[in-house]
Amino acid sequence: MKTALIAFDKFKDALSAHQVCEAAAHALADVQPAWTLTTSPLADGGDGFCDTLTRLCQGSFHSCQVQGPLGKKTEATYGIVKTTNITPAAQRQLDLPPETQTLAIVEFAQSSGIALVPPEERSPWTTTSYGLGQTIAHAQKQGAEAILIGLGGSATNDLAIGALQALGYQLLRSDGSLLDPLPTPATWSEIDRIAPPDSPITLPIRVACDVENPLLGPNGATAIFGPQKGLEPTDFDSLEAEMHRLATLLCQATHSEIQSMDTPGAGAAGGAAFGLMLGLSGQLVPGAELVFAWSNLHQKLAAADLVMTGEGRFDASSLQGKGPGSLAKHALQQNKELLVLAGSLGDLPDPKLAKQARAISPPELPLAEALLQTEANLQAAIRSHFSQ
Repeated sequence: MKTALIAFDKFKDALSAHQVCEAAAHALADVQPAWTLTTSPLADGGDGFCDTLTRLCQGSFHSCQVQGPLGKKTEATYGIVKTTNITPAAQRQLDLPPETQTLAIVEFAQSSGIALVPPEERSPWTTTSYGLGQTIAHAQKQGAEAILIGLGGSATNDLAIGALQALGYQLLRSDGSLLDPLPTPATWSEIDRIAPPDSPITLPIRVACDVENPLLGPNGATAIFGPQKGLEPTDFDSLEAEMHRLATLLCQATHSEIQSMDTPGAGAAGGAAFGLMLGLSGQLVPGAELVFAWSNLHQKLAAADLVMTGEGRFDASSLQGKGPGSLAKHALQQNKELLVLAGSLGDLPDPKLAKQARAISPPELPLAEALLQTEANLQAAIRSHFSQ
C-alpha cells in the first residue's frame, strides 16, 4: 500500500491551496482507494499564507477595516496563533523571544495586494502600503505579542513607507509640516525628512519572503517587479531615483547603514522588506522553508511514496524558492515518485522535472473558462494519470 503526499499551493484566481489539496485528494482516492493520503497545503509569503499557517495551528481569524492600496476601505483578515502550537522546527526559524505566547500572521496582500487594484488602475506611483501598518496595529491591540508578515502579491513599490506612517513615522516637508496620510511615490517629492515615532512599536517582527532581490539596480524591486504593477518603461529612472532617495532618508531616520539596501531580499514586495527591516527591526525568514517546517513537510515527504504538487502556473520562477518548486526538487533528490500539476506550464530548466509536470487546462481553453473549470480539470488530470 502506497502513501501519497498531496501538497499544492493556490491556483490563483481559482482555488485556495486548501481547496486544491482537498480536490486532488478526492480524485486520487477514487482511483487509488487503498492508498494512504496526506494533504499539506503550501504557501510562500503571498496569497494563502495567513489561511494556511493559521489553520495548521488551529488559530483564530480576525478582520479589520483598513485603507487599501488605492486608499479605498477594504477588509484585511489576519490570524493569531499560540506559539506552543507552532512546530519546534518553525519556532527555531522564527527565533522569537522565549516569553512570546501569541503570534499574529499578517498577509501583505490582504491589505495592499495587487488583486485589490483593477488592472486599468495599477501603478506603483499611486499605491500605498498604509493598510499593512493599520493591520499590524490592530493585531497588537488584539493581544499579539509578535508579528509574522508574509510578503507577496503586493500592489506597491513604496518601501513600506505607508505602513511605517500608519505606525507613527512622520513624513516631513522642508518647512517642517507633515505630509498627509496615505503617501504614495507620486507625493514623495514633498518629503524632505523622515522622523521615527516617539513610541515605536516594539513587537518582534518577522518577514517571510523568498525572493533574493536587493532594493535597487537591475535586479531590484523597481526593475523586476515594477512592470508587473503597471510601471511604464519610461518611468523607471525617475521611480528608481525616488526609491534611492527615500531609502536614504529612512537609513538616516533609523541610523542604519546605506549598505542595507544591498541585503538579499530587501527588494521584496516593492521594497517593503527593506522598510520593515529598518523601520520595525524586522528579520527576514525564508517563506517556503518556514511553511515546510510549520507543516512538518520534510517528515511527511520522507514517509511518502508519491508526491503530488503544483500551482496555477509552474515555470522556472517556481524553482526560485517557491513552495511547489522546492518540494518537487526535494522529492526528486529523494527519488520519490513525483507528479506536478499546474494550470499552465512554462519552460523548466530541469529535464527530469519537466517530464513529471502536466498542465491540467487544454491549451485552446480561454483563461476565464479555465479558471472556472480548475477543480474539474485537476481531478480529470489525476484520474487520467492513474488510470493509464
